[in-house]
Order: sequence, then C-alpha cells, then structure tokens
Amino acid sequence: MTVEVGSMLRQWRSRRSLSQLDLAYEVGVSPRHLSFVETGRSRPSPALLEALSERLDVPLRERNSLLLAAGHAPRYTEEPLDADAMARVRSSVQRLLDAHNPNMGMALDGTWNVVLANDTAVALLELLPRELQAAPVNLFRVSLHPEGFARMTHNFDEWATYLLDLLRRMTRITGDRRLADLEREVSSYPSVAALDGRLARGRGAPGDRAELLVPFQLELGDQVLSFFSTLTTFGSPRDVTLDELTIELFYPADELTEQWVAMMQG
Repeated sequence: MTVEVGSMLRQWRSRRSLSQLDLAYEVGVSPRHLSFVETGRSRPSPALLEALSERLDVPLRERNSLLLAAGHAPRYTEEPLDADAMARVRSSVQRLLDAHNPNMGMALDGTWNVVLANDTAVALLELLPRELQAAPVNLFRVSLHPEGFARMTHNFDEWATYLLDLLRRMTRITGDRRLADLEREVSSYPSVAALDGRLARGRGAPGDRAELLVPFQLELGDQVLSFFSTLTTFGSPRDVTLDELTIELFYPADELTEQWVAMMQG
C-alpha cells in the first residue's frame, strides 16, 4: 500500500517537473524521508500528504486517492450537486446562469458534462441530434463531434484547436483517467483527426491574430454569430464536486451578435 502511494506521489512530482530534492525542501521534510515515502519504505502521514498535495497542486479527488493508498480515510467530501447540502450553492449558480439570459451560460463538472444551464443554453443544446442530447451532455464531445456543433462552427479549426489544447492540458494537469478516455474519443473523430494532421504539418488555421480572444462562431441559418466565453471556478472548495465545477458564460463578440442577443431578449 505504501509502495502504491509512493508511486503516485512520484508521478505527480514528475507531472509538475519537480525534483525530489526541491520538493522535499519546499514542504520542509528531509530528502531522505521523501525518498523513503516514494519507495514505500515509509508511510506518509495525512499532514505530509496534504503538504505535498498543496505544493504539487493535486486536485481534491486525487488527494483522496493518495490518502486511501496510504491507508488513511479520505478527507474531502464529494456531494452530488442535487444533494441537500448543495442546495444553496446549486441555487446560487442557477440564479447566476438565469441572470445571464439571453446569453448562453452553463455549469460543467470535472469532465465538462453540463450539470446546470440557462434557457438559452438549453435551446442551443436542443439543436443537437437526439443521440448527442442524451445525458450527460459533454461539452467537449458535442462541440467536436462531426454531427454536433462541429457542423455549425464557422471557424472549426480555430475553435477546435482551442478546445483540444484545453482538454489535453486538463488531462495532463489532473491525471484524470476520465479526461484521458474523453481525449482519446474525440481525437478519433474524423474532423479532429484531420485537424491534428493539418496542425502536425503546420497548416492549421491560426485565425485572425488581431482578435483578443478565440471566438466561437456559430452558423445559424444565414447568420454567423460570434461569442467569447469566460470560465469561473470556486475559490476555496473543500468538496470534490465544487473543486471540479466550472461556470462558462458566453458573451457577444461583435455588433451583429449583440444585436441578435438583444432581439432574443426582446
């Protein structure tokens, strides 16, 4: 068991590109002791695991895994978003999303499944084929699937490159196997595989470098609507669900889209 937690810590240290010596000094333990922990010769205390996890920026879900691997009880709860304990948080997030109408807004879990949405986002998701609307609706999947929003995305190469970079970065940073599985899935889509090929040959569409943000340009009928988005997370979570929750809000990126949104509001 101590060998397993040592191996897990070594993987996290490698993921963060930290030497054993640097990590030991930064958390205030001897390099010898950290070496014993990583090789399974010493069982780390919960306090040491917390200190190491803080420095290595280990997500709360994986901190629980480290504690279990070392023979300790998990420290962080994982309440479902529909649990009574989450009622205040859930209603607050939903109010935020509803106040953002007629712009799109949604709340996403750790793998970017949509867990809450406002009316505008729900209406947009209803444009998807029925099979892609089946719960849980995953934003990476429906954005990159050839029958999903990919067929309606005017600047697919540019927007998909941003999404793929984000997904791959999340997978690398968190070490989450669910994200790794999702990355493999979307990378197998013909449109994504073709884009990866173009990027490998240096032929991916860079977009307009004069723009401040990568827009999401959606083709609706004969209109091309352009949006940018913001991502918001909780600042001091002590629960796995809240640690992984992200709120994405979309805003008009040009005057035409702003007029369209205003018309929707009217």
